Order: sequence, then structure tokens, then C-alpha cells
Amino acid sequence: MTPPHPVLIVDENDRFRASLAEQLAFGGAFTTTGAASIPAAEALIRADGARFAAILLDLGLPDGSAREFCGKLRRSGLRLPIILLVGAAREAEVLPCLDAGANDAISKPFRVQDLIGKLRAQIARIADGQDGVRIIGPYEFRPAAKLLQETRRGRKIRLTEKETAILAFLLDNGGEPVSRETLLREVWGYNPKVTTHTLETHIYRLRQKIEPNPAEAGLLLTDARGYRLAAG
Repeated sequence: MTPPHPVLIVDENDRFRASLAEQLAFGGAFTTTGAASIPAAEALIRADGARFAAILLDLGLPDGSAREFCGKLRRSGLRLPIILLVGAAREAEVLPCLDAGANDAISKPFRVQDLIGKLRAQIARIADGQDGVRIIGPYEFRPAAKLLQETRRGRKIRLTEKETAILAFLLDNGGEPVSRETLLREVWGYNPKVTTHTLETHIYRLRQKIEPNPAEAGLLLTDARGYRLAAG
């Protein structure tokens, strides 16, 4: 039997936190720990961050910046998924948090089954080969470290969270083109505020990093149906 996934819920509303914990615990797939503030969450993570499988982070917390919190966790090397819980008045804050390292978001009020689906998908993504080494052209791709290493020249290229996710998803597609809409959905998850221009900007920056001649892409290719990685 698969052990339950421990989830950290960061939300100042005690009743909401307790209700969500009860619903997530139903069926035995998740256990939860609650924190009413970002400082409280940081203390729990410092004590034993590795024990959590995911974080649910409310964007309405008054005592700290969710964006800074996400960025701090990523800079510390913590890889667990962060899913944002978004009130109607906080939608403008979603994209900066996603760029800082959050993985997905869900609008309040939400169906718990929808949240469970997001949790399972994000936890599975981290568990599915994130620490492995994969090959992209002349590079060794290390998703967990957000790193490309060109072994022959000893060159290392640091990647952002979203650049890493784009390359990983294109690799998983085996050289077949991936539509812009699919990449937006899979990499950003929650995308009312995210447009294809956002994706195109990330693709442009990736090419500046990885292509010998970014004006003539040879690795990260544009296809009539979207984007793909060159085979071989």
C-alpha cells in the first residue's frame, strides 16, 4: 500500500485549513500539517522540509510575500511542488509566483477533487526521473539541479524553473512537436494571465543560452504545430 503524501497547508484561516486537511485525509492518500503564516511555514521547513511532498500556499497571507517565499524555497534547493490557493482579489499575483518557482495554482472556491488531481500530478512529476541525467544535443540535462552541462567544453548553463520545465516536457515528448497551448498548460498550469507571448519570451531566452547561433536554432526548434527538440 502506498504511504500517504504529507502536505503542508499554509493559510491563515484556521477553519479553512482544518476543513481542507479533513478532506485531503479522506481516503488516506494525504496527511497534512498546517501553518497560519509564512514565518511558521518557514520554521517547519527548516526543521524538516524533506518530509513534505507538496505545499499548498494561500496568496492572501498578510505577513509575507508569497513570491519571495517561493523564490527562497527554490534558491535553497527544495524541489517539492508548490500549488497556490488563489482568492479572486489575488489573481494578479499568480504569474510572479509561478515565475518565482510555484508549480500550479487553483482558484478559490475549488472542488477538492480538482486540487487532489493537481497534487497527484505535481508529486508524480517530481518523482518521475527528476534527479536523473538526460541528454539534449551536446548537453547533459540535470532537471533537479536546473542545469545543462556541456561535458566536452566543461560549460555549465543555469536554468530557471520554467526553462527546466519546458525542456523536460519537450524531452518527454520524444522529439515530436508540442503545441504552444499544451506547453502553457503543462508548464504554467494555471494560465488565465499567461499568454503565448510569455512562452515565446521563455523560448527566446532558452535559445540565447543553449544555441551556438540563436538566430538559426538547431536544438530547440519551432514547428508549425509548436516547439520540439531536435532528435539525436
